[in-house]
Amino acid sequence: MPTESHTAPAGGDHSADLDAACRVLTIEADALHRLAGSLDGSFAEAVETVLAAKGRVIVSGMGKSGHVARKIAATLASTGTPSQFVHPGEASHGDLGMITKEDVVICLSNSGETSELSDLVAYTRRFGIPLIAMVGRTGSTMTDTADVTLVLPKSPEACPLGLAPTTSTTMMLALGDALAVVLLERRGFSTDQFQTLHPGGKLGRILIKVEDLMHTGEALPLTAPDTLMSDALVEMSAKTFGVLGVVDTAGQLAGIVTDGDLRRHMNPGLLSQPVSEVMTAAPKTISRHVLAAEALGRMNESKITSLFVTDGGKPVGLIRMHDCLKAGIA
Repeated sequence: MPTESHTAPAGGDHSADLDAACRVLTIEADALHRLAGSLDGSFAEAVETVLAAKGRVIVSGMGKSGHVARKIAATLASTGTPSQFVHPGEASHGDLGMITKEDVVICLSNSGETSELSDLVAYTRRFGIPLIAMVGRTGSTMTDTADVTLVLPKSPEACPLGLAPTTSTTMMLALGDALAVVLLERRGFSTDQFQTLHPGGKLGRILIKVEDLMHTGEALPLTAPDTLMSDALVEMSAKTFGVLGVVDTAGQLAGIVTDGDLRRHMNPGLLSQPVSEVMTAAPKTISRHVLAAEALGRMNESKITSLFVTDGGKPVGLIRMHDCLKAGIA
């Protein structure tokens, strides 16, 4: 027998769907506002507890809370707080050995009565490991046991049945983000450290600095102002960058010679001219410490393909547009 289809007709009226979606987002947004207003000394105590730990932050939870716990652990680890997720079921079968007395444990349980967490909780009590509980109500086993308790404000689940974890997990996730960001700021976590932990993907590319891509040392095409162009062209061709830096007696970058300079000065006597008569004086330069994306922007703006990198006016490197594009910076 044919079964009844519950799929909405294509191009039909989706206003009811949009109303339901808006209701969910409004309920969860209201809950987050209540969460922000409920923060008190317990949150500050949780921050201090984590900062005092010499080891890692162990985050655990079961079911949907477990999925949120994994994300919190990942966020902490990527923002300067060494962290690891431990599954409560696996903890009872040997993974408790991953937790040391130097660590601090954060357990997520909306009810505060998650039985799968009992062995892990007992382990922290036995060995004096600080325990932070993130729960949805007071008066639970978890709140009575933990050293620090972060209680979520009472808010309805966005699920119309009131059963599926929705609002509660959103609040847990946001509270974990808040904890991670506060710890990041307290530790003075820098963009350099962030790039070290995120070498791959778009974030890593965005944070690459000029010094990470520049050519240095013997690779630099450099010459003196009184060098004849016949010799300068040999150096320029050998280094294959299509540009030549001109350095004065003090080691300062006095100018550059580019392919464009050669075309502008093309004449029968070019090879016998000194570099100083052909070079472009006071060339555009960049610091080694700025982001490579900024270097690419300057090259695009000035319609040039390379920049000498200087330190105190002295050339220490060369970065090309090709280097930035090859590194995935756009």
